[in-house]
Amino acid sequence: MSESAIALFDEQGAVVAWTQAAERLVGYSASDMAGCSAAVVLPSFGEAPTVSAFVEQCRVRNGWPGVSVVRHRDGRLLDTILRMSKVRGYDGTTQWLASVTDIGTLSREAVNGPVRGALLTRAPIGVSVRDRQLRCTGVSDAMETHDGIPPDRRLGRPLTDVMHGVKAEGLEEVMRQVLKSGTTKVHEYRTWLPAALGPEHPFAVSFACLQGVDGQPSGVCITSVDVTASQQARERLAILNQAGTRLGTSLDVMQTSQALADLAVPLLADFAAVDLEQWVPFGEGPAVSIDASGERYPVLRRAGLASVHPGVPESPWTRGEPITLPHGSPLTDVFNTGSPHLEPILDTAPGTWINQDHPRAHKIHEYGMHSLMVVPIRTRRALLGIAVFIRTKDPVPFQDADLLLAEELVSRAAVSLDNALRYARQHTTALALQRNLLPHRLRGGAAVETASRYLPADIDHGVGGDWFDVIPLSGARVALVVGDVVGHGINAAVTMGRLRTAVRTLADMDLPPDELLTHLDDTVQRLVEEDAEPPDQASAVVGATCLYAVYDPVTGRCTMASAGHPPPAIVDRHGGVTFPDLPTGIPLGVGLGIPIEAVELELPEGTLLALYTDGMIETRGQDIEDGMRRLGAALTRPNQSLEELCTRAMEPFVGQAACDDVTLLLVRTRALAPSQVASWTLPSDNTAAGRARNLAATQLAEWGLEGLENATRLIVSELVTNAARHGTGPVQLRLIKHDFLTCEVSDSDVGFPRQRRAHTLDEHGRGLSLVSRRSRRWGYRPIPGGKVVWAEQTLPPRESPPAREGQPAARRAA
Repeated sequence: MSESAIALFDEQGAVVAWTQAAERLVGYSASDMAGCSAAVVLPSFGEAPTVSAFVEQCRVRNGWPGVSVVRHRDGRLLDTILRMSKVRGYDGTTQWLASVTDIGTLSREAVNGPVRGALLTRAPIGVSVRDRQLRCTGVSDAMETHDGIPPDRRLGRPLTDVMHGVKAEGLEEVMRQVLKSGTTKVHEYRTWLPAALGPEHPFAVSFACLQGVDGQPSGVCITSVDVTASQQARERLAILNQAGTRLGTSLDVMQTSQALADLAVPLLADFAAVDLEQWVPFGEGPAVSIDASGERYPVLRRAGLASVHPGVPESPWTRGEPITLPHGSPLTDVFNTGSPHLEPILDTAPGTWINQDHPRAHKIHEYGMHSLMVVPIRTRRALLGIAVFIRTKDPVPFQDADLLLAEELVSRAAVSLDNALRYARQHTTALALQRNLLPHRLRGGAAVETASRYLPADIDHGVGGDWFDVIPLSGARVALVVGDVVGHGINAAVTMGRLRTAVRTLADMDLPPDELLTHLDDTVQRLVEEDAEPPDQASAVVGATCLYAVYDPVTGRCTMASAGHPPPAIVDRHGGVTFPDLPTGIPLGVGLGIPIEAVELELPEGTLLALYTDGMIETRGQDIEDGMRRLGAALTRPNQSLEELCTRAMEPFVGQAACDDVTLLLVRTRALAPSQVASWTLPSDNTAAGRARNLAATQLAEWGLEGLENATRLIVSELVTNAARHGTGPVQLRLIKHDFLTCEVSDSDVGFPRQRRAHTLDEHGRGLSLVSRRSRRWGYRPIPGGKVVWAEQTLPPRESPPAREGQPAARRAA
């Protein structure tokens, strides 16, 4: 750290005492300068008759202190900071203490040092000069304001005669050490000196050994600096430094608001509250309330609280509670104008806004709130709320400097709040997106019981590229889907949503699994082409894998196909686990033209089928085979519910940072009893429709569904008539009683029926329109050698099939 050179001059400018620091600065020793004029080293001293005149010239010319040129012994001119302090002796003489600091050797630490910083500014410096016996021989006027000792008591006496106690003895010991060392090294330490005027202040005191004309120690120079202002500046700087680290650590609006309040107390205020508009913590649109007069006023929520009192008793409201702003108060004015408010002395007189707001008035009087600051919390787009700062225990009122610090703190907090608010909006959007992209409720119908789990790798947004679905198909069948889009986050989720919609559309066409995945592959390739970047930019990786299976509870058979997706786990009723030899195929969107193959399996009732994404079996430090064995082991509890099995299978991922999205869909197969299905083979002639109507009516009577007879007779008649007219060979009629009543008619014609609008004179074309009006839905699907046309009717509520034993009726009715 650079050291200030100190020299003592008489009123005429002659050198009285010198220091080694002065010798190092200008090259002259104490003996060289004995009796010499200050003009030897201070060219600006010139022809000034006295030091007092020189000081006045400096003050008029450039203020005080100022930049002065000092001449080195070798002729060099040095730019320095010069400060002169008047010292009065007990014999009435006047001397001047000069402090000179070379600008070229200053460092940041030197400027910021408490004593050196004061020497370079206008802060008043207390100076006293003592002889070898430590008696005071000179003192500046400022010293009395530092320790409360008047000059006439101090001059001619040692410090212990006028200041008693260990502190005075310690200071004298430091002086003896400085005299003994014979150096001019500045000894700095912080102490609290009793002040006669006002409260105690922190001081920094330095001691320098003075050399006489013979070069020997002649006394000690003591400089005392009130560092209250610099201490406050350092405290403010510490607050701002903390703000930079603490306010940006969370993307939660409430936590950031609390961090702001915690920063302010107790360094700036005794009580702090952060009140945000009610919509802010939730990242939604602004809420506006209108009073009886039609005036807008905000709805605020207390988001941060801090106090020097445990439990924050000063606040009538706790964190999270809505609060009101009293009309005509500074709080409301700040919110409406966006300008800060400083009230050093809080006006609590009758008739003021405080006494009209009883909850606040009670707390203000009870805890002695006497000084107030209110600062708006602004972002580039909106006013989010206000921050309130109050002093209770600290008797010093808020000043302009405090308001500047509060504004700086709040502005930094506003940046963090803005980031947190944007995150909250994105998070809310992402969750809404995920809720709409994934099924709200899985409907397995009479075919399967279902349960699922989904854990995205992007925990921050809660979305990813995995998806699953259970799609009811005609004939009581159900489609089971699980897929995985490349990547994570919102972009992958959007792509997933597009693919899920495409799968549902293709599933409604009742395509076989291999054909459906082939069409889905074409869809992904089109998405890749549509989203392709310009040639000079890198293209985003787009691709997906998918497993699609169709289970028929009438036959107990399941047909499945895969496009680059892992095979499902199949667990029989005894706990045996197998992974079928399913052709994996290539991922969707690769475009190699390799055909996708399907396999058909028989799944007895009660079989557990687990569909999952690769995140379920691929983890760090574990290969796929180990993951598949782990999954199989978690599912070998056939007596447990599907929810329990899901929870058990997901246990390895709970609390862990997943490297990929994890999805699990569990289904347990059901089978329709033979009594729930009736089928007949009819000849392809004019008698087929009549026979079909009679057979259907008889079967409905056996099932107790006489109420559906008329509609069913019409549906069966139209479908069988069309099959006999357009097809060759026998016609198959099948009725299925499950969650609905399904009527299916099969024929050998590969052409699909098309509903059309018949004109008044047309003899044909009204059949399918009648079927559409009498059924909840109808459609067709291809089968080997022909097609099936089907129609579903809703069962009367009392005719809904009873729940299976051990399964809730609500699940069966789903």
